Amino acid sequence: MSNKKFTQQRREQPEPYEGNHPIPWVVLGIIGALLLWAVWHLYSTYTPMPPSVGDDRIAADFMVPVSADGGQLYTANCVACHQANGAGVPGVFPPLSKSEWVDDGDGSVMVRIVLHGIHGPLTVEGAQYNGEMPHFQDKFSDEEVAAIVTHVRSSFGNTASAVDAQLVAQIREASKDQTTPWKGDEDLRPLLGQQ
Repeated sequence: MSNKKFTQQRREQPEPYEGNHPIPWVVLGIIGALLLWAVWHLYSTYTPMPPSVGDDRIAADFMVPVSADGGQLYTANCVACHQANGAGVPGVFPPLSKSEWVDDGDGSVMVRIVLHGIHGPLTVEGAQYNGEMPHFQDKFSDEEVAAIVTHVRSSFGNTASAVDAQLVAQIREASKDQTTPWKGDEDLRPLLGQQ
């Protein structure tokens, strides 16, 4: 019986254990020497490049000019009321399609409307609308107002001329004392056809 027990013990493997096997000093010495050599080599061979080697561009040269997209601005700010097709909502929100306010002159009346909004009755194509349009003077830059007005004046069947940021800036300056929305027909109707 003791012989059988001895045979079983010989078949068993010893219990595993974690030993302490550090990295040999020779390997650590080689790594340290290579690191010191790399630092010395970079330090001794570094020569700064003269500016003439570069192409003399500055960060501003890589800036892409961003132009306002009137279609995106219209979609984000106007579609809820004036609809995607510019037809508005009958009796509630006026249409922009073939509207005398959109197609008029150089677009200065429409710029005034976008900048300061409207409150009160406004007649569009013979139908009266009595609502409120928000102002965008604090929200949009001159370029953005020009882009959105130009988009509306050239969409939805409209064929009016484009509006530029310079005109918007002039109107913004001329109407800077306007602190409340325009009173629809009362304030704006006299301006139609005067441009």
